Amino acid sequence: MTGSSDTNIFDLAPIAMWIEDFSGVKAQFERWRADGIVDIRAYLKQDLTRVAACSSQIRVLQVNRRTLELFEARDLDHLSANLLKIFRDDMLESHVNELAELWEGKTEFVSSAVNYTLTGRRLDIQLRGSVLPGYEDTLGRLLLTTEDVTAREEARRNERANRQYAEGIFEHSPVSLWVEDFSRIKQLIEDVRERGIVDFRVFTDVHPEFVRQCMSEIRVIDINQATLDLFCAPDRKTLLKHLGDIFRNEMEKHFKEQLIELWNGNLLHHREVVNYALDGSERHVLLQFSVLPGHEGDWSLVQVALTDITARKKAEAYLEYLGKHDVLTKLHNRAFYTDEMNRLERKSLRPVSAIIIDLDGLKAANDQLGHDAGDALLRRLGEVLNGAVSQPNHAARIGGDEFAILMPGADRQAVATMVETISELLKINNQFYSNAPLSISLGTATSEAGETMEALVKRADVSMYEQKRARYVSQENRSVNGSETVGERGKAASAA
Repeated sequence: MTGSSDTNIFDLAPIAMWIEDFSGVKAQFERWRADGIVDIRAYLKQDLTRVAACSSQIRVLQVNRRTLELFEARDLDHLSANLLKIFRDDMLESHVNELAELWEGKTEFVSSAVNYTLTGRRLDIQLRGSVLPGYEDTLGRLLLTTEDVTAREEARRNERANRQYAEGIFEHSPVSLWVEDFSRIKQLIEDVRERGIVDFRVFTDVHPEFVRQCMSEIRVIDINQATLDLFCAPDRKTLLKHLGDIFRNEMEKHFKEQLIELWNGNLLHHREVVNYALDGSERHVLLQFSVLPGHEGDWSLVQVALTDITARKKAEAYLEYLGKHDVLTKLHNRAFYTDEMNRLERKSLRPVSAIIIDLDGLKAANDQLGHDAGDALLRRLGEVLNGAVSQPNHAARIGGDEFAILMPGADRQAVATMVETISELLKINNQFYSNAPLSISLGTATSEAGETMEALVKRADVSMYEQKRARYVSQENRSVNGSETVGERGKAASAA
């Protein structure tokens, strides 16, 4: 490159260019070959000072104006005197590849590296080298270009960092996240629209197989760790293999509502659903569905977030239970009883029967043995009534020692059967607690034409008190006549 036009082209090139003499490197290669070195890459990586020693043999012969500008040097001498500031740190590792390719006889090489300006600014460069014609044996002249690709590499690093950030948020989110492809579902819905269907809800009611087809067309792209934890799955493969066990029962109905939302253009919606873990346990979840930005046209990328609300649902169910049940006896409470009375009053279903029960001796048990003993009697009577009464009938504790059973649609024969069942269960219970037998007074009534529920219950209550009084009178008479034995007294106490 001695001609003036060549020199001008070299100097005016828009990319940094170097003419370097690698003959010293060639001589070093020969010495290493003579020492028996075969795998140059392994040899250099084993000790990077060998790379530095080899690089020190390179002589810079010429650089262009762009090289001086890029590395912030005044002239060639200024640049050459500070090469160790330019080629340092991880440059040695990338230099291994260049040296190895020259060792292998190649006359061209390309690599990515990091250089530094004389002021210390970091540069990402794309390095290209070529042995000039006529110097293949000596490596006396190499043309090298260093393209500044810092902006491009910085963008790549930022993109990589952003991707890792997003992947980290996805993978470590405490909420179950699913990335899915709904593009096939979008196509199926559009096909239905093109057929002239207007009322999509009616269409899905008439064609439930369409809903099932759409469910089968969901393609799961990715799930996170919280999803595996939520559904007790050991790994992604196992979970995806058992999707039918997770999304079952009522899920088809919920998915139909999702399809209707999508039909109406609602690409962001949520609802509460029930799924199942792989161990069979229920998972109440808040499902939040969103088509990700940029994919509104084909739904090829959607996110489904499942927030576990099982604990909340259990708490709500328990609070609802407490609102309608007596905690001690597990029977319904007075609030439920009042609502049921009002409901039956409004209904035309007749006859309705009622049974009113009073637990005898509760006050005496509390006074003489303590409230724990009284609570034990109440719990036992609750067990008896829970065992005897099932829907549509309801048993309730309506006072301290007062209980009621409401029996919609029940005639006198049904009431008699219920009383007999209670009596049998009471006897069985008393066999296990012979030292503290349960004793109850019981009254029944079956509705008459035009009778209100209040009047019906009042008749049953009067009947119960009549039985209670009759028992006490009978016991008093036997005591006065001296005819009541201890055994008879126990039988009277446990009679219904």
